[in-house]
Amino acid sequence: MTTSKTAAQQSQPTILSFVKDLPNLCSLAGLACTLSAIYFIILGVYDAAMIGMVWAVAFDWGDGLIARKMKGRTGEDSTFGGQLDVLIDIVSYGVTPAILLMSFGKFEPIFLIGAFFIVAASAIRLSYFSTFGLSGGTQYTGLALDNNSLILVFVFMFECLFTQTVFATIFYITALGLAVLNVSQIKTPKLSGSPVNVYALAVYTTAITAFYVWKLA
Repeated sequence: MTTSKTAAQQSQPTILSFVKDLPNLCSLAGLACTLSAIYFIILGVYDAAMIGMVWAVAFDWGDGLIARKMKGRTGEDSTFGGQLDVLIDIVSYGVTPAILLMSFGKFEPIFLIGAFFIVAASAIRLSYFSTFGLSGGTQYTGLALDNNSLILVFVFMFECLFTQTVFATIFYITALGLAVLNVSQIKTPKLSGSPVNVYALAVYTTAITAFYVWKLA
């Protein structure tokens, strides 16, 4: 018994062996974008943060496209990649928008409440998906979390048209509205599953990046 257990342990791949998997590298690149977004949020450079947020989505969609096109990936590769995606998603689409909301709201206590609901909805949404997967194999139950960032970076484009207080309220309502949709029973298609949508996201990411680079200049 001990011998077979030892053999099974020895046959397990090392943790870092999964890092060389290209889709996982793409996922980690998205995490790097998310970390840069958080960094710029803390500094109050929101335009730069928006660039990090939208690129995090681009890499998130890209890793799935790469994984589907790669040959020779094992079941362990797919399982590990799926778990890595979920953990990165909670940071990218839950924690980051929550920090953004608190920062833009000047860390007033009421914004902490909204931030909690954003993170909680993200955790619940991802846990539900990990348990039940896609509805009918093709649709998400609840709004997929990556849509949050895509919508929020668009909404933030109009920040300069309002006072800080007014836009903080608009952003608060938008973020909470998305959180409600995340845990709702609505059915939404898996947009990242189509190469056409991935290319459309590439165009969107380029346009958003160009806009915020222009604002930073």
